[in-house]
Amino acid sequence: MSDGEQKLADANGKFVQVVKDGRKRNDIDWRAGRIILSNKRLVLVSNEGKRTIPLSKITSITGRDNVNKAIAKVSGYLSLQVGSNVTLIAPQDIEAFEAKLYSALLDQTVVLVKHPAVEGGVVQDTEWEKGRLKIDGDSVDLAIASGSFVELEVEDVGSAELETKTVMDSQRRVAEIEHTIEGTSVETHVSGSKSDVSVLASFVRRGEQAGEVDVELSKEENEVLMALYTGVSPFQIPDFVGMEIEQVEEIYDRLIEYGILEPVRTRREVQLEARGRSIAGEAVDDQ
Repeated sequence: MSDGEQKLADANGKFVQVVKDGRKRNDIDWRAGRIILSNKRLVLVSNEGKRTIPLSKITSITGRDNVNKAIAKVSGYLSLQVGSNVTLIAPQDIEAFEAKLYSALLDQTVVLVKHPAVEGGVVQDTEWEKGRLKIDGDSVDLAIASGSFVELEVEDVGSAELETKTVMDSQRRVAEIEHTIEGTSVETHVSGSKSDVSVLASFVRRGEQAGEVDVELSKEENEVLMALYTGVSPFQIPDFVGMEIEQVEEIYDRLIEYGILEPVRTRREVQLEARGRSIAGEAVDDQ
């Protein structure tokens, strides 16, 4: 390895290129071999040779997505986009390898952060500041230049949208990440290079995907959900929405059953789960 390069992982596994130069390949077959990760590149080694993917060229990572029957036979893999090419890798211990890959791509990356950009559904007058990323297990730690610290836990992320916006007088890629702080829905916006922001969104979207739910809510259930989303205390909900306490508690029970609310302590203090905030956020956008 070159100077300054460190090996981070060396795993047995399988890999295959499914898209080449923007075209999906039909002759797809997994190749067994070694998958080697350093702080600079990913190397795929098989009996047919060696292929190197610089980490700087990886523009996004996604999880398992069935492409065809041959691909579906492998239960766990990562999809890596490199320009107009897509390669799937399936290391034996995929969770451990995935963690090291995200750390190699994002640790110590300098970005611009606006926090909180939105709080309780209300846009905040917050300035962009420099920040530094660190992957810590299933969370992203953001150390901001002014001294503040933001932790984005994957399981707490309700949504992660990619947008192009004006940031410090330049058009830049922005990840708009919704999560909670002390029970209140907030958005933290992170801007940087296109690849850094896309990979960050891929990492935190694992929580968003886990929170996806297809549920039809009644008018009353939506009113309670929206009130919680905007920061109204669970104990003040009956007066705020004009319902009896018993009716609100029945709604809490149903929303907990749907996986939209999480009970915090007995006698009805609740907080929104990631999927609940996703539903409420969409309702706000529709109004």
